[in-house]
Amino acid sequence: MMRHFLAASLVVFLLSSASRAAELKTDVEYGRVGDTRLLLDASVPDGPGPFPAVIVLHGGGWNSGDKQADAAPLLRALSASGSFTWFSINYRLAPANRWPACMDDLHTAIRWVKAHAAEYKADPNRIALMGYSAGGQLVCLEAATAAEQNDADLAVQAVVGIAPPTDFEQDLPQRGGLSKSLQDLLNRPKEVTDESRQLIRSLSAINHIAPGAKLPPFLLVHGTVDKTVPFVQSIAFQKRMRDAGATCDLVSVEGAPHRLSEWEKIDPTYKDKMIDWLKKTLAPAGK
Repeated sequence: MMRHFLAASLVVFLLSSASRAAELKTDVEYGRVGDTRLLLDASVPDGPGPFPAVIVLHGGGWNSGDKQADAAPLLRALSASGSFTWFSINYRLAPANRWPACMDDLHTAIRWVKAHAAEYKADPNRIALMGYSAGGQLVCLEAATAAEQNDADLAVQAVVGIAPPTDFEQDLPQRGGLSKSLQDLLNRPKEVTDESRQLIRSLSAINHIAPGAKLPPFLLVHGTVDKTVPFVQSIAFQKRMRDAGATCDLVSVEGAPHRLSEWEKIDPTYKDKMIDWLKKTLAPAGK
């Protein structure tokens, strides 16, 4: 318990140090489900604002992870830029909470950020979603389905998917069925049934991209030797987006595996490219 507390305290200290006189707020309640409090951390840059907002989702296979330690490399980059108000959220995890609990929590967070933007010097009309791995699946799917359903309440202006699973069928043969993480999330066996195949298709963002939908710009950032989420998924997703007339850029991190903590040693410039893309994409109209 003490070790976990010290680790969390160190992350908060590092995030605070990385920001330019930013105000860091921790464990803010953005929703409640029964007795479960949904919590986020928020960082507000110095200056008058309003700043574009970035909602960050950690990875962890939908069954682990935390808004501080597991998103720290991304949060440090956002803080160091001094250009964004960010919100890093915890969401309910499997197997205690099955699908769609985690997606419901993301929806709650988007609505909360829009409603409370002014309190955090954020612009409710310039919101990006950013997610790594399982968090990347959630943000890509959320934006695709919101556009598909023309849901202005949940619409955002940009998406950054970092090593995001966007096509759960693509690697079924390699895995020999559903991964353990998907089994926990969906409460389904490893063996693929017609029902589970239909379900994973519905959870794959690539299947919700259609011409004419008002899709926000996407940026995908992916390691080329990722063995957990194959790099080819991002290549295929970018093609599907562009075929639909939507914007989708791809930053390839050459030689990088799935684990985000190893990318810094391989190519630390991926964060600069990500920040530059967000600044350009979320710039105020006319600038």
